[in-house]
Amino acid sequence: MATTDKGILNRAYIAAGILLLVGIGILAKILHVQVAEGKKYRALTEKRIFKNDTIPANRGNLYDSNGQLLATSISKFDIRFDAVTPSEKDFNENVGKLSDSLSRKLNKPKSYFLNKLRKARANKNRYILIAKNLDYGDYKEVINFPLFEKGPYKGGVIVEQRVVRDHPLGKMAERIVGYDKPGRAPVGLEGAFAPYLRGSDGVRLKQKIAKSQWKPVNGANEVEPVDGYDVYTTIDVNMQDVAHHALLEQLEYYEADHGTAVVMEVATGEIKALTNLGRAKSGKYYEKRNYAVWEAHEPGSTFKLMSVIAALEDKVVDTSTVFDTKGGKISYYGRNVRDSKYGGYGKINVAKAFEVSSNTALVQMIHDNYKSNPSDYVDRLYEMNLGNKIGLPIIGEGSPLIPHPDDQGWNGLSLPWMGFGYGVELTPLQTLTFYNAVANDGVMVKPRLIREVRSKDRLVEKFDKEIINPSICSQETIDKVKVMMENVVKRGTADNLYSPNFSMAGKTGTCQAEYWIKPGNYIASFAGYFPADEPKYSCIVVIHKPNVKKGYYGNIVAGPVFKKIAHKIYANSPIKDEIQLPQIASEEVEKSDEVFYSKLQSVQKKVPNLKGMEVMDAVVILENMGAYVEVKGEAGIVSNQSKAPGQIIKNGEKVVLTL
Repeated sequence: MATTDKGILNRAYIAAGILLLVGIGILAKILHVQVAEGKKYRALTEKRIFKNDTIPANRGNLYDSNGQLLATSISKFDIRFDAVTPSEKDFNENVGKLSDSLSRKLNKPKSYFLNKLRKARANKNRYILIAKNLDYGDYKEVINFPLFEKGPYKGGVIVEQRVVRDHPLGKMAERIVGYDKPGRAPVGLEGAFAPYLRGSDGVRLKQKIAKSQWKPVNGANEVEPVDGYDVYTTIDVNMQDVAHHALLEQLEYYEADHGTAVVMEVATGEIKALTNLGRAKSGKYYEKRNYAVWEAHEPGSTFKLMSVIAALEDKVVDTSTVFDTKGGKISYYGRNVRDSKYGGYGKINVAKAFEVSSNTALVQMIHDNYKSNPSDYVDRLYEMNLGNKIGLPIIGEGSPLIPHPDDQGWNGLSLPWMGFGYGVELTPLQTLTFYNAVANDGVMVKPRLIREVRSKDRLVEKFDKEIINPSICSQETIDKVKVMMENVVKRGTADNLYSPNFSMAGKTGTCQAEYWIKPGNYIASFAGYFPADEPKYSCIVVIHKPNVKKGYYGNIVAGPVFKKIAHKIYANSPIKDEIQLPQIASEEVEKSDEVFYSKLQSVQKKVPNLKGMEVMDAVVILENMGAYVEVKGEAGIVSNQSKAPGQIIKNGEKVVLTL
């Protein structure tokens, strides 16, 4: 019995020893794999890594009010080659023909592609780049080349699609069109309406084949992307073009720092044009910031309209109330208020003071009538919505500043200075919203940048007119200030803009800028509407820091831009059929009008010199003339035109532009 037990015990010892040796062996192997061969096995593991890669959805298109593209998504394609996939027979039979096709398509020697493909085959390169940034037509052509036509599993062709955003207008309206980029604050219309435009991304399975290189596992997507909706804005490309070039011409002449011009439809509040141009170090102008929406500044004399309406509504004055301009200078607490005319205007009534923009008369109007209770004046401004933001969908709207007597910083100068537009701040679009309300018989409508959202032919959402204030003041006051604003153009500070063939109404503005830093900087502005008798559009032009040696008053710096915009828009869509613009400017019309009408006639009848012009600007001009335009080249500057400058163009005639 003892012998048997001893045998059993020995066998147990042997089994345990074997298990111990096996365990030691396993541990040794693990250590060997981890330490000695770890690098090799980790490399093999990485080769088998898969991931779900995002396929960005096509963003919806952004259109103007007439269906012309402002922004669209374009697919770009990269072609790569897996040199291991094709069989030896297929590769050898087709590599020469493939190299020849690539040579002719991509403008490189056949030998370049032949050597590249053979080297990739020898090195077993599975992800060699063949072509980049192909458009759809070129991509379809390349994938049907010899060998590639066999597809990804036999021909080794790898297609990678990317979606890029294209702006057909180029640099024009760049800021208002904006962008929506990951990691950056959304800008303009693209940013404001991104939830509609974005769509939903798709998913595609990819395998890692080398460091930072991923290859699609198959030709099918795991999840298909869903395109975004199309957004139809209120912008009119033709009006945008007019406003852009009218503003640009004036900025260049006056060497100004920056400027903005906005056109709004009176009844609906639709923004038809919004251009913002700032000066670069090179002296060139580009869409630098959205000054119309963002930049709150002291408006100067354009604010006198608000002051006059407040005084008329409170019935502290009438248009016939007389004030003595006191030699053109009046002082408050040691600070002088001066008229632009040396010696002042004598004794004038409120209507005349507004026409000639008398600082001394209108400051007295506000100070004398509200000094005992300035809250009445400020509260009236608040009732007219001047203290509130508009509430635009695009981000970055500047905050208006209308000081109140209860504010900590209120002092004796606050009230008189507000009377002629200092110590208050408004953005150009906020100012225009108020002027538009006057043109609209007191109804203040919210500026609108979008009409509707569509999914192909299906209406997703419609945006209607929104009323901010049904009546900023009485109709009696509206009627009075409308006459006063029309007289500003007929016989007041903007009489240089007057034309007997076309009526406009508005108010000039000239104010000092950054006067607390140094004198000599000005902001020139003009706000108003046209035609004066039946307002269709309102418009504001603001130009910052013009060269004072050339001029700085609102009537000569900003006013002509307003006039060019108004005349051009009116010429394209007259309000009354019986009113005709003259074919040539009369002797009474200033020189700037002669230049304008000359250009207008040229556009209507003769082909202009388009060389050196941005392609979209040239296309717009020719299409407005009724031409059929063909463009050779993808983008850039016009280098040649098939129709020589000065030649008469017929409706529907083809014009080829080479870029």
